[in-house]
This record gives sequence, C-alpha cells and structure tokens, in this order.
Amino acid sequence: MHRDRDFDPEADLPPHEAALTQDLELNTLLHAMAGGDKFLLGVAKRAVLVSLTEPDAILYRQEVVRDCLENPAVVREIYAIALEAIEREKRAHHFWREYPDGLLNESTEVLSLFVGLLRKLRQIAEGHQAEFRSEGFTRFFGMLISELDDSYLSVVEGHLRRLEFPDGVLMSAALGTGNKGIQYVLRRPWNRKRGWKDRLLLRGDVGFDYQVADRDESGMRALAELRGRGIGLVAIALAQSTDHILSFFRMLRSELGFCIGSLNLRERLAEKDEAVCFPEPLPAGDAALRGRGLYDACLSLSVVGRVVGNDLNADNRPLVLITGANRGGKSTFLRAIGVAQLMMQCGMFVPAESYRASVCEKIFTHFKREEDAEMRSGKLDEELGRMSSIVDSIGRDSMVLFNESFASTNEREGSEIARQVVRALLDAGIRVVYVTHLFDLAHSFFDQDTARGLFLRAERQSDGQRTFRLVEGEPLPTSFGEDVYRQVFGAGAHAAAAAATATASGLLLGG
Repeated sequence: MHRDRDFDPEADLPPHEAALTQDLELNTLLHAMAGGDKFLLGVAKRAVLVSLTEPDAILYRQEVVRDCLENPAVVREIYAIALEAIEREKRAHHFWREYPDGLLNESTEVLSLFVGLLRKLRQIAEGHQAEFRSEGFTRFFGMLISELDDSYLSVVEGHLRRLEFPDGVLMSAALGTGNKGIQYVLRRPWNRKRGWKDRLLLRGDVGFDYQVADRDESGMRALAELRGRGIGLVAIALAQSTDHILSFFRMLRSELGFCIGSLNLRERLAEKDEAVCFPEPLPAGDAALRGRGLYDACLSLSVVGRVVGNDLNADNRPLVLITGANRGGKSTFLRAIGVAQLMMQCGMFVPAESYRASVCEKIFTHFKREEDAEMRSGKLDEELGRMSSIVDSIGRDSMVLFNESFASTNEREGSEIARQVVRALLDAGIRVVYVTHLFDLAHSFFDQDTARGLFLRAERQSDGQRTFRLVEGEPLPTSFGEDVYRQVFGAGAHAAAAAATATASGLLLGG
C-alpha cells in the first residue's frame, strides 16, 4: 500500500466523511468492494476516503493493483493464507495460558502452524515471482524468498521440537538468601543418543535424584513451580515471537484487503462490460481535469445495464458549471467526477475510458438537503452552516462539488450568495464543480468568467427526450421542467393544466 510505511487500517477518517459518503453514494461502491465482508468494508472505507496526495505514491499503488488484476488467483491465495493464520491462532487459545506451561504449549502450537504457512508463502513467491512487476510485490516476494529459506525454517522447527521437552526439562539454578533458588536458566537437554565411545569414556552422569511420591501434592506443586520458573522466560520470548509473526499476518491481511476489494469491484463492473482505466495523476496546482467516457460507478452498480458516460476537458479551467434539462444526468455526472477523483487518489482504477487530473488536498461536497424535520433552522441557514464548516477545513488545491446549493431562497438572493462563494473559492486556488438551475448565477459566470470556466449543459432532444449526454454550451433560462411533468402525468394532463391556467388568467384580466 505504501513504499515506506505500513497501511493503517485504524486511520482517522476526514471530518467531512459522512457528507462525502452520503452525497457521492459511496456506500454502494464500498459494499461492492467488501463483498459482504465487514473487515474488507473497513479497509475499503479508509483506503478510499484517506486520499493520497502525491502522484508518485498513487502510481506506486496503481502498479500493485494492476498486478492484482492480472494475477487474481495468486493474490486471493495469499490473502487466504493470512486469513487462515489469524483464524487458527484465535482457536488455539488455551484457558491456562497465564501459566508458563500453558503459554509455552500455546505458543509452540501456534508457531508450528505459522511456520507451515510461511513455507506456503515462500513457495508461492518462488512459483509466481516472475509474473508480478510492481515494486511492492517484487519487494514482498524477494523478502519471502531470502528470509524464509529452508535452512532457516528447519532451524525454527528444530527449536520447536526441543521445546516440547520429550526428555524433560533441564535447567540450572543457584542458591540465594535463605537458600532460595535464583538465577534459573533453561539448558539444552543432554544428548541421550551417545555413541559407544562416549559411553565408554563417561562412566555415568554425576548427580543426585529426588523422586516425588505420587500422593505428595505439595511436592508436585513445588516441582511445577520450579519447572515454571525454568521455562517462564522462554515461554514469554516464544509468545512475543508468535505475536510478532501474527502481526505480520494481520498487516498482510490489511494490505491485501484493499487489493481484494479492488478485485471484487473490478469483477462487478466487468460483469456489466463497463470500462475502467488507470488514471494519470498530476501534481496539485497543475489545474488538470480531463476524462473520456466518465461514468458514475455507484449508479452502474445499482441499475441493470450500462450507464451513459461523458467526456470532460476542464484543463486550466478551475470552474465547471453544469446546467440544463431536469433529469438530464447533471447530478450523476457531478458524482462521477467526485468518485473518480477519490478512486484515483486511493490508487485504484477509475470508471472511465481515460482520466487524468491534478491531485486534490481535500474533496468536499455541498449538496441540497431535505427540509429539517425538527425545524431547528431554515434550509438556507442549514446550507450556510455547512458551507461555513467547509471553509473552516478547506485549503488551496482542494475541490468542492456543489449540487443545487443555495437554491432554497429566491433566484436573485441565491445566485448572489453562490456567486460570492464560488469567486472566493476560485481566487483561493480551489477547483469548483457546480450543478445549478439558477440562471442568474450560471449566466453571470458565462458572461464574466469564460476564461476560468467550462460550461456544460444536459442535452435535450427536440421531443423532450434526455440523452444523459453533457455538451458544452451557454446556460439556458429554462430547465424544461414541463417535460418531466408531461412524462409523469401525460400529455392530456399537461394540456388541461395549460387550459386551466389560461382560463384563470382571463378571469383575472376580466376583473
């Protein structure tokens, strides 16, 4: 996930995470990545929302994801090994692990399991190293091959066999104050399989034996205490080694969790024959934003069939202002831009035929909300409050996505508020993408800020049909709301409504 540090699955999410998730409908994307796995859902959420801001870091992770897409079976096999290690370690816990014997037995059992799984990882690395080209996987496989060779694993297995103490425990101690034992040290057992020369030269081991009677419970407890003192330090050291290897498997699971999520999402989009590409990230401040066939992945995952993609060329134009017919795809395309930017900055592919953009320090959304059910404040107050919190957190080279913002008041007032907010953001070096029906707002920017703005309009055919295509064009004074009315209520209802309006007008004029 990173060239010089580990991925943090507990990293703090950005303070505006809830609004970003709601407005861009990110839960659809994250659940597609998780595939029903709660752990993968958590990894996906942090990977997507905690954005990378350096193009080099993004490209490093892109290469890792590209390797995963080209070798999905191998990556899933490695992930399964990490998952197996974690699950089997949980099942190996003993109730008596607070005692040295129990801790040693548990650690020996778990470490023996880990050695077998590490050998599997090394074998996968040896068998598939040539198929991976990314720096991340190359370094990972190289580490497995060089550090987990057969000689090292054989030494570990030999130590584990000795720690089973098949011939009993051999230890040394000294007498301290009051003839109490001190300086307990576990010793390597004698070699019971001596040759005939050793047996001839050694007339026998010099020592004394003491045998505890079968019914001597106090003696048995004292003997167990002596054994515990002898193996205590070894048991603790072995438990620490086990925890160290377990942390490796946990981190491997977290790092590969993002890769598995990327695989799951790619497979879902491939089922619908949707296009994806690896984008070109550019440094912040380059004012680049260009895409071809860009579509909303969250919408695609929620509907049957493919969705319409659109082209975008907003290089050196920090303002993208989108107007046009109701239900023409404006908000959908706004979400498509936001989701693509987030996916690019977490090192994934993006839902487009091609995409290149400058990285953003932060991404914010300001979408219209439903009326406050508790009537704590009016809609305009609520919008201004959210805008104030964004301003408190925003910085240069950020991006703000507006969807019908400040339309809760009359057009003149809403346009003036939005105009001042947008100009202040543009002057501060912040990119703005704005969907609006406020003609006063849209046309004022078209007249006065054409150099900084790209003006897109939702396409409408002569018969009122929507193509969900966005084309460059001057903002129009109508959003063709009557088309929607006609679709919902039919042409007859529309004619009747028009006739009733004409009659009412006549009555008013007639006094």
